[in-house]
Amino acid sequence: MSVYVFDMDGVLFRMDDPLPYAAETINMLHERGDLIYYLTNNSSKSRLDYVEKLARFDIHTDVAHVITSAWATGQLMIERGEIGKTVYVVGEQGLRHELTAVGMKVVDYSEEQHIDFVIVGWDRAYTYRKMTEAHLSIARGAEFIATNRDSTYPDSGGRTLPGGGAIVASIETCSAVVPLTVGKPEPYTLELILRLTNCKPENCVVVGDRLDTDIAIGKRVGTRTALVLTGVSTRTDVENTPASARPDQLIENLSELK
Repeated sequence: MSVYVFDMDGVLFRMDDPLPYAAETINMLHERGDLIYYLTNNSSKSRLDYVEKLARFDIHTDVAHVITSAWATGQLMIERGEIGKTVYVVGEQGLRHELTAVGMKVVDYSEEQHIDFVIVGWDRAYTYRKMTEAHLSIARGAEFIATNRDSTYPDSGGRTLPGGGAIVASIETCSAVVPLTVGKPEPYTLELILRLTNCKPENCVVVGDRLDTDIAIGKRVGTRTALVLTGVSTRTDVENTPASARPDQLIENLSELK
């Protein structure tokens, strides 16, 4: 039995469009007895949101097998003994939900409010005011944490949109503080899955569409890797990448996954 860790955006779907062979491949892996986890840097949705979205594409799972950067950030807070502390969030409802669910106190900014953490994810309603309040909170001593640093996000029609990393970069620039990053390519989320499954890295396959996050985290942790060309990275990107950073498998679509 192997553990397969699938990125979702750009691998199983693009926004609201299913990608070819996604459901068929997942069903095939289930039938042969492999264990499947879903790992995304997108912090805007909760794990339940993703379970429901996958079901619309005939991919059926439960929240225990979905790992988002938002949920992983909550787990990191538990491990560090930070539960109950105050957080200023730049992000969407999924991030707020996952942090509140573990007992963090999500607060609005004010001069009178002590803030322990500034946690930043993808935020499609990002404003100068939010950047200012994050900047001021960090200047007053809050720890800066990024759920992820993806520069872009795969949109429908083959386009990309600015990702959470673009927002993180703006706050890093004005605060002059480098954040702790939770999501891919940092190893925390994948190592969490290996601990949950008691799986050795060589028995795990990371399937993704980005060299800089999905393949990079697999390389760092020592798993096998497969890059599918339905998302962000291209065949030319792979050809221009050092051999040590290339995926073990390069596939056009999920029907070719081994």
